[in-house]
Amino acid sequence: MKRVMFVCKKNSARSQMAEGFAKTLGAGKIEVVSSGLEASSVRPEAIAAMAEVGIDISEHTSNALAEFSPEDFDAVISLCGCGVNLPPDWLMREYFDDWQLDDPAEQPEIFPRVRDDIQERVTTLLAKLAPDPA
Repeated sequence: MKRVMFVCKKNSARSQMAEGFAKTLGAGKIEVVSSGLEASSVRPEAIAAMAEVGIDISEHTSNALAEFSPEDFDAVISLCGCGVNLPPDWLMREYFDDWQLDDPAEQPEIFPRVRDDIQERVTTLLAKLAPDPA
């Protein structure tokens, strides 16, 4: 089973939403966690945006990337363009991508758009990492 790390600056919104979608849509197919270059707290707007699509991330916690080892992950996805700030070992996983999504913390009104973009990208990622058997 593939292990996926979603990483963002503070692990407060984009990476939390990605984790929520991946855990829901990829249940039984992948293992998922998220982290930030620094830990903070999960934004209430992210919790509300995910609740609108029936996914509860209210129990998620914010974690620092330093708490994890890159060798434990097959795929690393940066959601904020922070890939340039990641230690090299994180960039050298089997699969790496940098989605560079807008920061809804700067513009809370874009939470639904960013959430929907994340859902689409997570769906595509799951098809690549854990395709349904034919």
